[in-house]
Order: sequence, then C-alpha cells, then structure tokens
Amino acid sequence: MTRDVIVVTPGEPGGVGAEITLKAWWALRSTGLVFAYLGDEQHLQTMAAMAGLDCTTRRISQSSAANEVFPNALPVIQRDLPCAAKAGQFSPDTAGWVTSAIEEAVEFCLQGKAAGMVTNPIQKEALYAAGFKHQGHTDFLAALCQQRGLPATDVMMLVGAGLRTVPVTVHIALKDVPSALTQNAIISQGEVVHEAMQQRFGVAKPRIAVTGLNPHAGENGSMGREEIEIIRPAITALQARGINAFGPLPADTAFFPQARAGYDVILCMYHDQALIPVKTLDFHGGVNVTLGLPFIRTSPDHGTALNIAGTGKAQAESLIAAIKLASEMASR
Repeated sequence: MTRDVIVVTPGEPGGVGAEITLKAWWALRSTGLVFAYLGDEQHLQTMAAMAGLDCTTRRISQSSAANEVFPNALPVIQRDLPCAAKAGQFSPDTAGWVTSAIEEAVEFCLQGKAAGMVTNPIQKEALYAAGFKHQGHTDFLAALCQQRGLPATDVMMLVGAGLRTVPVTVHIALKDVPSALTQNAIISQGEVVHEAMQQRFGVAKPRIAVTGLNPHAGENGSMGREEIEIIRPAITALQARGINAFGPLPADTAFFPQARAGYDVILCMYHDQALIPVKTLDFHGGVNVTLGLPFIRTSPDHGTALNIAGTGKAQAESLIAAIKLASEMASR
C-alpha cells in the first residue's frame, strides 16, 4: 500500500499541465512531499524544452517507487500519448488519453496505490468533441465511483488564503439559479461539507456560514423571498442535525476579515459568489477540492492557459498548493 504518494494527472496536453507539473516537482523535491505524474515522459521533455525548463524525469513501474525517485527526478508512470500534442492547441484525438488518465488515477486511489489525486486542467471543448458527457472533472469523478457501486457526490470547494467557499449551484446561468436553489440542495451539501471538514480538514466542530441569494440577504423579503422560503428553512434543518450552520449572511459583507474569522467554511448560493472572493484573495494559489468522494481530489483553480503554453510563463503556485493540500488531507 502506498498512501503517501499523490498521483497527478496530465490534463490537456496542449495546455500548461506539463510545465506546471515540472515546476511543482522542482519546488517540492526536497520537502518530503511525493507525487508521481501519470502521463507521457516524452511530452514532458518536449514541453520543458519549449519552456526552457530543466527536465529531470524517470519512469517508474509502480507508484511506490516514487518515494525513492522523487528527490532527484520527477517520477513518471508512462502512458503514451496516441499522437503528438502541440503547445497552445487542443485536439479531440487526445481526449481518450486525458480521460483514461483520470480513470486510472481513481483506481490508484481506490486500490490504495495513491494517497490522493491532483488533476491538471482539462480542455472541455476537446472532450466534448470526442463524446464526453459530463460537465467536467467533478461530476465525472462522482460518476466513476457510482459505476463501481460506491456512494459519491460532487461538491466543489474552493480554498485559498485561509478561506473555504462552496457554491451550492455551479455551472449554470445566473437566471437559472433561483429555480435550481432548493432546501434539499443546501441541506445535502451542508452535510457533505460538515463531514469533510471533520474528516479531511481536522475541524472537530466546523462553523458553516451560509450566504443569502439576494442583495442584503433579501432584506426580510423586500428583495426576494428565497431567504425566507428556501435558505433559512435549510439552515434550520442543518441545525436540527447537530450542524453549526448559520445565516443567511448578506454576501457583500460576508468576506471581510472579521466576518471570515467567524466561520470555517461558507456555503454560497451560486458560482461567482463563491469563486470571486477566493480568486481575489489568492488568485495564483487557489485550490479546487472535490468533496463527497471516497478519495481525495484537488486541482489547481485555473484553466489550461493555451495562450501561454510552451512559453515558460505559466505559474505553478496553484498546482503546488493543490498537491500540498491533498497531502495534508491524506495525512488525516
């Protein structure tokens, strides 16, 4: 069993995944953290040469070998690309390779061959063109677990600068949020967050703040009734389950320093309400965490950055933070 090794998936090969993975290895090689890259070694070397990076890699046949290799070279579990990938360009021809790496990383985690997985960014256009049926990583990972008969949900958490936010509704149009926002959605995500805070983050009695949907949290119904009819009853239901949830808080005052000191995590009603604060406080170091899975998964909180792929300009802080957080969560 190899529970101290994190497996890193390649993501879109035309993006910055290879570059930031090499930079992450360089930054972490002497820290005691260990990860292995599940991808193509030649592609790593090609992208490193383009970016002007020192590329010290070594193929390993099993994840446990990463412990010995990591201080001196980036361990690579070799999976050949089906065709050459060009920096700054995506292709459906590599989509199967990208998703297969994600599936295999899940198996590594479930079989105890890895302590957790960190996923480099994917290019959804390429995957959709190849027949991918999921919104993205999070629901794909949950579906992979469910296919194996394992209970799983896909709750997104953003972590950065000491702030943890969870959007109850995610990738939908703003006009569709009110109809998608339900008591059950808030309650179920609140329960997942409560358990994850205890088990993955070591917070015995997590304080869960909840935002309102409308300006001033609806101002007693004068600016919308979602707080009265949906959000407050959901908070009451969470409290009845022994969960320290409170709110709804006006979103415009929920993120200043004194307010943040009053909670461990905050449930937000829609995507931007949760992501803007984290990205503002820690744009380069934010981490995306998927809660509700039977294994640990984190990801850098940015995209494939095709416009700078192969230039050496990609910043690896978010991937480094994702690897550190995955390792920290695994240690618990």
